[in-house]
Amino acid sequence: MEQREFGRTGQRFSVLGYGAGAVGGLFVRGSAAEQEQALGTARDAGITYVDTAPAYGDGASELHLGAALKALGWSPILGTKVRLPPAARGDIAGAIAASLDASLSRLGRDSIDLLQLHDAIGGAEGYTVAQVLEEALPALQRARAAGKCRWIGLTALGETAALRQVLAGGAFDAAQIPFNLLNPSWLAPRPTGLPGQDFEQLGVHSGLGLLGIRILAAGALSGEAARHPIAMPQVAPIASAADYATDLAHARRLLPLVEAGVVASLAELATRYAVFAPGMSCALIGTASLGQLEAALAAVAKGPLPAAALARIAELLA
Repeated sequence: MEQREFGRTGQRFSVLGYGAGAVGGLFVRGSAAEQEQALGTARDAGITYVDTAPAYGDGASELHLGAALKALGWSPILGTKVRLPPAARGDIAGAIAASLDASLSRLGRDSIDLLQLHDAIGGAEGYTVAQVLEEALPALQRARAAGKCRWIGLTALGETAALRQVLAGGAFDAAQIPFNLLNPSWLAPRPTGLPGQDFEQLGVHSGLGLLGIRILAAGALSGEAARHPIAMPQVAPIASAADYATDLAHARRLLPLVEAGVVASLAELATRYAVFAPGMSCALIGTASLGQLEAALAAVAKGPLPAAALARIAELLA
């Protein structure tokens, strides 16, 4: 699998990363055997980055991921996150340190590669810019200085102006960005009429490693309404339409590309679109089954979408 430079870190990441999140659910609700098989398949296919968070299954993802990695004897590039409840914001630095130590314990590691803030920035519910720059950032930097992580990043959700301020100083190494056919975020113009945030110039040329998240719009870009038995039964959209049903309806507007034989499935279309987007460092796929991972790997192996397909996507979503 192709490996790309990850921002200014000097490290190369696989173009497809494995996300052990709660939406797909394999690392929250799957069996240990399934988890090990999926990770082994990811490793053998050339995936080098694996992503988790304490919020996924209230620690279950980290715990299961740590056990599976130990069983396989595999040490990929590993990222986890910190999400703070409002009550913890009276001591942001202490809460970040405690969260990281708990994550390391669950993962069975002394350190991780990438530590990321998992809360929105700006708005009524998010961190303020001052909280990030004056409290959270120094705590992350101390964790790095102590050897508990190599790089620091954030999830780029919240208010665009606040995110610009936080990233302008160049202190962060990575940003996770919602990026899919229904909301291409900062890497491409958003289809007319679809909601979302405008991240046009937020970080493409700033040396950030960009991690694409929600590349299948939480499953809507499969084109199927039915959810896998271990996937989250209901998913709140992130930076796309107001609800899953609307995202699904928008996704189905792209079915002519499947019917014409350009791609085998909407999921293939969405995966290739995200992985080969200009500026993308690593796009994350979360799965409910080994079959879904294998399908994503097969999609990546086909390479970028042809220019005619990209033009047809714009027409269908206009």
